This record gives sequence, structure tokens and C-alpha cells, in this order.
Amino acid sequence: MKIKVIEVSSDTNIGGAGKCLLTLLENFNYDKFDVKVVLPYNSLLKPHIDKMGIKVIEVDGIADKSLDKGAIKALKGIFKREKPDIVHTHASMSARIAARFAGAKVVYTRHSVFPPSKRISKGLGKCINGMINNYFADSIIAVAEAAKDNLTDTGIKESKIKVVLNGVEGLSPVSADETRIIKERFDLYEPFRAISIIARLEDIKGHEYFIDAADRLLRKGYKLKFYIAGTGSYEKQLKEKVRSLNRQEQIIFTGFIHDVQKLMAVTDIQVNASYGTEATSLALLEGMSLGIPAVVSDFGGNPGVIKDGVNGFVVPKQNAKAIADKIEELLNDESLYREISENSKKIFKKTFTASAMTRQTEEVYYDLIN
Repeated sequence: MKIKVIEVSSDTNIGGAGKCLLTLLENFNYDKFDVKVVLPYNSLLKPHIDKMGIKVIEVDGIADKSLDKGAIKALKGIFKREKPDIVHTHASMSARIAARFAGAKVVYTRHSVFPPSKRISKGLGKCINGMINNYFADSIIAVAEAAKDNLTDTGIKESKIKVVLNGVEGLSPVSADETRIIKERFDLYEPFRAISIIARLEDIKGHEYFIDAADRLLRKGYKLKFYIAGTGSYEKQLKEKVRSLNRQEQIIFTGFIHDVQKLMAVTDIQVNASYGTEATSLALLEGMSLGIPAVVSDFGGNPGVIKDGVNGFVVPKQNAKAIADKIEELLNDESLYREISENSKKIFKKTFTASAMTRQTEEVYYDLIN
């Protein structure tokens, strides 16, 4: 008899948590699991899930928020009707409460890493937060060791937490002809090499340090193009910074790219400069699958993905000079570059595949049922 699972996402757009959900849905063992999905109305996730032939149930009141009294009632009705064995929520407290009242086992995934406020990590607030979250979850998945630390710091029992690192489908190398076409698209010609950062344009993602690192290297005469892929609320400020440096030709804003794998295919080095929130960057994992060395900040889940000197370099957060120095080291040492590139591919295959993430998530489900 199959285990009945309902996955719940409150996302209307497709962010990191949404991509992880899609990866799970693409890789579940459907001989063992009967899976349905609850989404808010008009979520951009729905067309992708529809294509997989998985039933989607839309509900009011959960769009891009964790808690809504009306949504709890609606979700409880859905769970009573569908009778799932497990409800797995991706950032929806409404669904966790409803699932508990409906008698289902509750799994909650913590997709983010950021310093918890003192309100819930000290004294009475920590006790209350721990009591609530411990009660409304039978098992909690943390996508990085740093995410687990965030949870225990706010009163959640370590025994409830299982670290399941994010996984992705690996990218495939492209042919020489396709590489030429992609390079033309991004105005990337010999002898220029590409350095990319792929992240939402928010201040805590550290793009300003990426830009300063780029300026340092360009002033030394390196033939480089720096690509900033994504959109966000900090875009205007970042573009103004680039204009103030007169680097518009070398530091390029691509906007949101649907086929970001094309940019990845011509990227020589990838950077992640986050200093306010970062769990397990899916872009870093995709880059690793192609053997792209990375230079990352020491914040959040980054050190759990990139091992310093092995598949990239880990540098202090908010430090443009450190980013530039490590990029320069990779540019100047071909042997080191090749070694780190090969290590990246090996580590990806061992630890960060979509299959590895899905099998570990299924084990969480089996443990609860058993």
C-alpha cells in the first residue's frame, strides 16, 4: 500500500524552495508514494507540476505567507478529505497546524538560513517558539547544517531535525558549436573569461562586494566579464554603483534568465557573496556539476557546499579583496583550476544529486510511518 503524501508550498513565484519541491516531485518513487500538492491560487509552480501529471489542490489564504486563520480551516478540510499519511510543508505554519488537527504526520522543511532574532532565541521567547514548533512537526528537514543550528538556537529539539542537503539535476556540458552561440549571446569573446554571480538582487546577497572585487581585478588589467544574473529590490542601487565605476561594459546585468544553464555553460568561476541569508545555493550545485570552481562567503550553508581549497574557496563575508584574491589565484594557476574543477564534479555526484536529496527525504517519510 502506497504512503499518501501531500506537499504544501505557499510560494506564488519559483524560488529556491519551489525548485527543491519540483526536484522532489520529479524524482519520488511513485511505486511507493502517492503524492499530491497544495498551492496558493495562481502559483507559477502549478504549470510545472501539471506537466508531471500530479494533482494540484489550490487554496486561498496561503499565498506567500506562513500563517492565516482562514487557511487553517480550509487546509484542515482538504486533509480530512484526502486522508494523507504525511503532510510535508515548505514554510506554511497554517498547513502544519491543519495537518496536526487532521491527524496526519507533519514534516516541515527549513529552506533558509539567517540569524534568528533575540525574540525567539532567548529566554521565554525561545521556550515558546520551541514548544510551538516541536508540537506542530513530527520531523523537521534542514537543508544545511547552518539551518539546523538556526532551529536548535530557537528551541527546537535536535532529535526532530534531519539534515538533507539540497540536490539538483546535474547540467550537461554543451558542444563547441553551442558554446560559440552562447558566448555571442553574452558578448563574451576571446580572450575574455566569465565570472558569474547568480542570486536575487537583494542587499544581503552581497553583490556590492562582487562588484568591488570585479573592479579590483579589472584595474589590474585582467580580461574578464562579470555577469550578475537575477532581479530584485536592490537592482537600481547596484546598477548605479556599476555606473559610478564606469564598468558597464565589463560588469553586465543579465536580468532574470529562464535558461540560466546557458550562462553557467560559459562561466569559468562562480561567486556567492551572501552575508544575510543562504542555505544551500542551487546555483552553486549546478555549477559544481559542470566543474565550475566557486569563491563563496563563509556565511550560512556555503561552507557546507564549498570546501576551502578543495572545490573552491571560502572567504570572509563582506570582503571584496578576499573574493578578488581567490579569483585571481584560480585565473593564474591552471593546475589548481583543473584540480578544483575535477573535485567539484566528484563531490557533486557523491553528495548533491537530485536523487540523493529525494531518497533521503523518502527515508524521513518511512521513519515516520514506521
